[in-house]
Amino acid sequence: MITTADRLKSVEEYYFSRKLKEVRGLMAEGRPIINMGIGSPDLSPSPEVLSTLKEAISENGAHQYQSYQGLPELRQAISDFYLEKFAVEADPGTEILPLMGSKEGIMHISMAFLNPGDEVLIPDPGYPTYRAVTQLIGATPRTYSLSEEKQWFPDLKKLASEDLSRVKLMWVSYPHMPTGATVNEKQWGELVDFAKTHQILMVNDNPYSFVLGTNPMSILQIPGAREVALELNSLSKTFNMAGWRVGMVLGKADHINAILKVKSNMDSGMFYGIQKGAIAALKSGRSWFEALDEVYQARRKHMFELATLLNCTFDHKAVGMFVWAKLPEGAASSEEFIDRILYEKDIFIAPGTIFGSKGEGYIRFSLCVKSEKIKEAIARFKN
Repeated sequence: MITTADRLKSVEEYYFSRKLKEVRGLMAEGRPIINMGIGSPDLSPSPEVLSTLKEAISENGAHQYQSYQGLPELRQAISDFYLEKFAVEADPGTEILPLMGSKEGIMHISMAFLNPGDEVLIPDPGYPTYRAVTQLIGATPRTYSLSEEKQWFPDLKKLASEDLSRVKLMWVSYPHMPTGATVNEKQWGELVDFAKTHQILMVNDNPYSFVLGTNPMSILQIPGAREVALELNSLSKTFNMAGWRVGMVLGKADHINAILKVKSNMDSGMFYGIQKGAIAALKSGRSWFEALDEVYQARRKHMFELATLLNCTFDHKAVGMFVWAKLPEGAASSEEFIDRILYEKDIFIAPGTIFGSKGEGYIRFSLCVKSEKIKEAIARFKN
């Protein structure tokens, strides 16, 4: 009998992979399901991006293997974008590495810096992939709690009082997923100081700065951050290119080279046309971001109405493409709550528990749903 690797015992199939099979099954039965659970943009990239892709696929050499480091002009576009949007200077030749989505980067970074037995600080609530990847490579996940009372920022003093001798890496994500919380420059400085004091590589996962965000920030803005920090970013949410799988990691040259050693053994470069489309996206003007926010603002307004109908509370100032809502006092568990709505109202909402134990008592609405569908969902609760 052929058995699977022991590492698979430490992880389960991704929640959305499992749950969406159930949701698709209900839809196959004819149920009018409205999916508010997953953050997959339903909008299209700009016409400029699409036309660039179409033109690029006819260029000489477009269908050959591409550089592991991406086109020089893509790295330059990322550098220009970071300078314009974050006032961060990054050498396109040595401090930027394009990725096939930032999710890939989580695995590459972990493989580049972690040994079995190393510990990794993971936010709770937070993106489930941080824990799964840590376990897959044999390192040890160690959660740190985030709470609404502390505006979803870690208690660094409490963490500093613990034994951190085996901690090698710490994941942060601001704007925070799933809550939409942001941090200010002082808090960024505290995070960088913490990483320096304890010699921890800190990675900020930053794909949500340009969705309903008025003050985009990068951890690399903090003086000296590059010595202890990396930043992941993605075009998925900002430019409606989730299926294109375009991300990037920025940091000092030594760190980027370590990640490249892993990446160059895992893929054979990003498709030329996708890279050219990404370059066009990164050059988008202010009107693109304003139009995107206009759509999401309208959707969020309706989603706030729906959350209020469910007697949930939420932060009106949170950014990103989700509404993180606290269930009313005495409500059922998050998963029981969303299952009841799924089967009674044909609406799928993500339970907070998929993001960690501290997500119990919360649910998450995605804004990747047209306003008409959100209004339809509201009507189902009013009728």
